[in-house]
Amino acid sequence: MHNSFPASGFMGNNLEGMWQAVEEFRSRFEKRSGSRAGRGELRSAILALLAERPMHGYQIIREIEERSGGNWKPSAGSVYPTLQLLADEGFVSSEESNGRKIYSLTEAGREDVASAETSPPWDSAGAAGTGFAALPKAGMELAQAAAQVGRTGTPKQVQEAVAVLEEARRKLYKILAQD
Repeated sequence: MHNSFPASGFMGNNLEGMWQAVEEFRSRFEKRSGSRAGRGELRSAILALLAERPMHGYQIIREIEERSGGNWKPSAGSVYPTLQLLADEGFVSSEESNGRKIYSLTEAGREDVASAETSPPWDSAGAAGTGFAALPKAGMELAQAAAQVGRTGTPKQVQEAVAVLEEARRKLYKILAQD
């Protein structure tokens, strides 16, 4: 980011370039349905939810989204095949009710949930803002604040903002260097 933003502010063509950069950053981290969870997390999320009560597929999607603080919304195209796989493995069963398939855990599913040594993915993913979607969200909020300074700040404020962003970049790389 060194020298990424002009110290004289975001006037004229520079404003357009700054907005392009913000838009590019946003599109890289934009929440895509089902793309934020790691391998096996959807399976464990479904089992954890069904351990609480029977649900249909869209209830499962809404619950995961709600419990992850909006950070994860799996698609129907990933939830329903996972439910079918769990049914094939004998962990869930389904029955029709009011034109919908309601899924519930079988005894084997309850045993699997009870023996699992991990917490539901939304606990580790962090409904409170930590985990797999918190970094892109924080980055977007930072980019929006930088854009606001660029639109309305004085040249001195822009210089200060550039210094803050450069320091943040250095600190992020320092985090990666720790190990």
